[in-house]
Amino acid sequence: MTVGTIIIGDEILSGKRQDKHFAKVIELLNARGMALDWAQVLGDDRARLTAALVASFASGDIVFSFGGIGVTPDDHTRQAAAAALGVGIALHPDAEREIRARFGGETTPQRLMLGEFPLGSEIIPNPYNRIPGFSIRSHYFFPGFPIMSWPMLEWVLDTQLAHLHHAVPREEQAIVVYEAPESALLDLMNRITRDYPKATLFCLPSFGGERVRRHIELGVRGEPASVAKAMEEIRAEVTQRGLEWIDS
Repeated sequence: MTVGTIIIGDEILSGKRQDKHFAKVIELLNARGMALDWAQVLGDDRARLTAALVASFASGDIVFSFGGIGVTPDDHTRQAAAAALGVGIALHPDAEREIRARFGGETTPQRLMLGEFPLGSEIIPNPYNRIPGFSIRSHYFFPGFPIMSWPMLEWVLDTQLAHLHHAVPREEQAIVVYEAPESALLDLMNRITRDYPKATLFCLPSFGGERVRRHIELGVRGEPASVAKAMEEIRAEVTQRGLEWIDS
């Protein structure tokens, strides 16, 4: 299945805070033989967020969303998810139990609002402070705080999505080609892309600098047999053209 992430918050777009979720999602997915296919960063705009969720729910993708599930006026994620699905919002009984267990006699109506999720949701336990996130339709909604959201994401990956761990065989191989412009290899890259649809080609040029020669990292990732055949052809062709290269 295709996996995406949505990172929410005006503070990210303004530069007030630096996003840390994107790299962590990739790290946690890679450790389980999964991969991230797309990402979006959205501000605190309910209409735009709702439109993005309408599209992602319709896609059938697995989506990890970070931020905006609080109850202050700039938090819109719960309402946007409900609107995107055309359902209401209500206090989830499991969320209520978690919140009451966390605050005891200091539980207030305002704190219980943190457990109001789109109808049909399930909770995602929060080991940090017991205020849960929620999931619905292969979408998983976490708070924006890494200290909470990253353990919650690991719980989702290891309990809800464990069947997807290493489900798709993936391999990546590459070579480093020195002192060659991309244009000199464009015909080869186009041919590899055409002939090996199960292997995605990538080309990462470097213009060099002090102690670093100009080079291109040229490789493919995807289905192992296709990767092996594509790279065999790439190595042979680059050698035939008299270009200097090493395995990456």
